[in-house]
Amino acid sequence: MAVRWSRKKAWEWYNEQPWIVGCNFTPSTAGNQIEMWQKETFNIETIRRELGWASDLGFNTARVYLHDLVWEADPDGLKERMNILLDSAARAGVRPVFVFFDDCWNTEFSMGKQPEPRPGVHNSVWVQSPGSRMVTDPTSWGRLKEYVGDILGSFGSDERILMWDLYNEPGNNKLGEASLGLLRSVFDWAREAGPSQPLSVGVWFDNAALNEFQLGASDVVTFHNYNDAANLEDQIKRLSGYGRPLICTEYMARTRGSRFETHLPIFKREHVGCINWGFVSGRTQTIYPWGSTEGSPESQPWFHDVLRRDGTPFDAGEVSFIKDIIERNRSS
Repeated sequence: MAVRWSRKKAWEWYNEQPWIVGCNFTPSTAGNQIEMWQKETFNIETIRRELGWASDLGFNTARVYLHDLVWEADPDGLKERMNILLDSAARAGVRPVFVFFDDCWNTEFSMGKQPEPRPGVHNSVWVQSPGSRMVTDPTSWGRLKEYVGDILGSFGSDERILMWDLYNEPGNNKLGEASLGLLRSVFDWAREAGPSQPLSVGVWFDNAALNEFQLGASDVVTFHNYNDAANLEDQIKRLSGYGRPLICTEYMARTRGSRFETHLPIFKREHVGCINWGFVSGRTQTIYPWGSTEGSPESQPWFHDVLRRDGTPFDAGEVSFIKDIIERNRSS
């Protein structure tokens, strides 16, 4: 079985990359991971167009969630659609970070037609993977091991992929340390598959047991930060002590003081990769804040996301700032 990368190997990999800058990406036509990936609603035209817009801003990566249920229903079809997305992303100069599991949001879900988003509600139809009941039932993990092994066996040497984020926000939805067993197992399964790309799971909240394991198992250190600039600088300082490259895989919540104008200069100065939440406003409805209620008017400012569905920016000055700081970094 492969082992965790050494610090030396992690830095060699990281120093070969450009400044990693991108967005968490779900096409505007999908409200969740199932709707994005199942055959009936996979919309490559939208994906291709919106990844092109990401490239126009200077983004070179996109964090993209998979779903175990889509693999279970149609493993070959999912891998075919991943290939299609990867071809489009490569043409745009965007290398995805794929996410396997997620403890966030709705615990009940199924294949087929997805519920309509509740107007004004943040991420109202987003779903967990594999879901809280399965997370806490190790007897059900055989299928999950096969899923991880199949995807990494198929794409683990694919240069179009930047890295693998094995588990988003383990312990969310009040699961806490109940997620630790699956978290440990997915690292074991991934190491067994031996991908050439790095593996990571981002720290995101104050749980000592989860954070200790995540920081001790990840090849590169990833983290989430939706707080102000001072808090971000403090977190970068603390995590730098682990001696590994840093990538912030979620940030940018305008009403919480997490903005491109405040945070991108810090990431650039500290040589930290950064992937904001959201890109094109759509069925995820993440322009609305956490806790928004049905019927809420369009948020001012938007909570997440950058562009409207026609490609025009929420804030033209913000988009100009993003383009400028990325271009100046390339030229320096």
